[in-house]
Amino acid sequence: MDVQTSINARLAEELGVRPAQVTATVELLDGGATVPFIARYRKEVTGGLDDGQLRQLEERLRYRRELEERRASVLASIDEQGKLTAALAAQIGEADTKQRLEDLYLPYKKKRRTKAQIAREAGLEPLADALLADPTLDPEREAAAYLRPAEGDTPAVADAKAALDGAKQILMERFAEDAELVGGLRERVWQEGELRARLIDGKQREGAKFADYFEHDEPLAKVPSHRALAMFRGRNEGVLALTLALPGEDEAPVHPAEVAIARHAGIDLAAEAPGRAADRWLREVVRWTWRVKLYTHLETELMGRLRERAEGEAIEVFAANLKDLLLAAPAGPQATLAIDPGLRTGCKVAVVDATGQYLEQAVIYPHAPQKRWDEALATLASLVERHGVTLVAVGNGTASRETDKLAGELVKRLAPRRLTKVMVSEAGASVYSASELASRELPDLDVTIRGAVSIARRLQDPLAELVKIEPKSIGVGQYQHDVSQVQLSRSLEAVIEDCVNAVGVDLNTASAALLSRVSGLNPGLAENVVARRNSQGAFRDRRELLEVNRLGPRTFEQCAGFLRIMNGDNPLDASAVHPEAYPLVARIAERNDRELAGLIGDSGFLRTLKPADYVDDAFGVPTITDILKELDKPGRDPRPEFRAAEFREGVETLNDLEPGMILEGSVTNVTHFGAFVDIGVHQDGLVHISALSDTFVEDPRQVVKAGDIVKVKVMAVDIERGRIGLSMRLHDQPEPETGRKETGGEKPARRGKGGGRRGRGGAASGQSQGGQMGALGEALLKARDKTR
Repeated sequence: MDVQTSINARLAEELGVRPAQVTATVELLDGGATVPFIARYRKEVTGGLDDGQLRQLEERLRYRRELEERRASVLASIDEQGKLTAALAAQIGEADTKQRLEDLYLPYKKKRRTKAQIAREAGLEPLADALLADPTLDPEREAAAYLRPAEGDTPAVADAKAALDGAKQILMERFAEDAELVGGLRERVWQEGELRARLIDGKQREGAKFADYFEHDEPLAKVPSHRALAMFRGRNEGVLALTLALPGEDEAPVHPAEVAIARHAGIDLAAEAPGRAADRWLREVVRWTWRVKLYTHLETELMGRLRERAEGEAIEVFAANLKDLLLAAPAGPQATLAIDPGLRTGCKVAVVDATGQYLEQAVIYPHAPQKRWDEALATLASLVERHGVTLVAVGNGTASRETDKLAGELVKRLAPRRLTKVMVSEAGASVYSASELASRELPDLDVTIRGAVSIARRLQDPLAELVKIEPKSIGVGQYQHDVSQVQLSRSLEAVIEDCVNAVGVDLNTASAALLSRVSGLNPGLAENVVARRNSQGAFRDRRELLEVNRLGPRTFEQCAGFLRIMNGDNPLDASAVHPEAYPLVARIAERNDRELAGLIGDSGFLRTLKPADYVDDAFGVPTITDILKELDKPGRDPRPEFRAAEFREGVETLNDLEPGMILEGSVTNVTHFGAFVDIGVHQDGLVHISALSDTFVEDPRQVVKAGDIVKVKVMAVDIERGRIGLSMRLHDQPEPETGRKETGGEKPARRGKGGGRRGRGGAASGQSQGGQMGALGEALLKARDKTR
């Protein structure tokens, strides 16, 4: 079996699919096909793998290929040393993880000259072997036979102590490089061990935000990602010391890991028996092996594993929130007036037409210190009348609620026009406005006005505008600056690609930034598409894409189905039907004596067709089923209908909140421990996972997602720490003692040995990057329990 066939077989087993599905998918990926293209247009080839399975396969394929490259390198290295036996080669061939492979390679890895190597060169390995094999030998007497002066490259052995130290180093290195021993200890510490966080002396004040972890113990394998990343951040900032421990190690006469090492090596750790003079020396070897060699090594590896897992979960949260945000409901093609709020420097105003093209700008000063309220209203009203505005977008930054009140008065004043005002997240708008892309799109505008234009456009179409901003700047993730930036970027790029292609892109209006996310296209080709559009006018047919510089048949195959041409020469160009399937659609129309245009949208007729009747060598039932659905509703947008949250008047700051209030808000971020909701007070509140539903919730995203409009009850307010506790269980009653301040501490928890907390504590501060919620979570849990 060749390497790729072996990889495919392992991937099939991992993913629970047939090897043939994996083989076909790998061939498509290697041929340059993208995941969106394969998922939508090659279902027969892959056996119907969806985009989630394809992304997982793509990621695992990368890992498996890296593993095979490393395996080949390891085998070659050991073979060069003349130490590759058939048994070792078999073990290396069966290694299924990078960690197992490195464990096997460790004894043969080229390294600096160690104390054990020096001892071997001095001829002390027979001494080590003899004492290990026969504990009845007297170490001092045996060592005396190995004393010698230095001769050439052979080191000296000055006395018995030096001989025994050298023999000890040999056994320590041997045990520490035993793949079975190290692997077993690693998994034991991972499964049974605890992560202990302790405050570093003198860091109480500067590390106050990490107070929940000043004396914290938690099972290592169960540490949630947000707590792990918080503790790692505390360590990086010099506030916390993190260590690993096995249960009972503080009380046991012999460390549990030392017991395991001795058992594996065949060393008796019981009290010395008469006639066993080497027992004490062997116990010392075991103790030093754990404390000097293995503990630090395993601690580093397992901390790395914990961080890797925590980062993976945090990246999943970020990716899921980004997907929800990108697929949020678009307000649609309407003339829009955007207000970027401000106080001293005024509010920046921009108007864009239904396609997002900039029309006009203004600066108004309705707030302190100038307070030109009426003048600001008159300016806004004039812009609305002049440009036929139907949407007003208000940025959610400083002075947003005051500006929202101004927009509300504008809506009332122009009531016959049926204006709609919406609060819009500004996250990333300043990043876009100062970018090179913004300077090319809006070269003659000040950066502040560019920000207002971006706010207007993201209300019209969040997906089209947000793809212009670096994903990390959109602000929907946990600890995004603490995780692997390579993995984060790869994951977020995949999310953007999937979202853009799921919705489809209007070829004649899309920006180069949006086009670059289409399957098969890149920034250079996207610029070429726009250049061709600008020089020769709108595309009338998808086939005209082949006239674009450097866009060949292979790229056309990948991108054409995701690019829409509205009112073009061929009605199918406005749909997700791929040009390669046009002959099939023509055949369906011909067999039923229908005109192609009359076929599109005729739901009643299309429902009478049986996909199996049109199967041929190129198209199977899955693809034909998709084509018929697309003909029914061509170019359908998978995003929901647009709806905006209505913030309560008079509730504009934390000081306006009272426990028991029921408010409407918009979900801004979903984490493993709950959801953050914007209720219009410049600070998102937290709905703890326990307060999302009357029923048990394992994953908050089963209940809510970013962009959802929800009703919440205020459970607790901590003005000093800027935290708001909310519940979506509207029958919950706030606990009086939580009041308006006590929402910050760690929630009460059972004490473990060593005084650490073991509570679930799965919430965080009122900001998307905080510690734990603690008492606020306790208040929500009490409120829940009172209703049962």
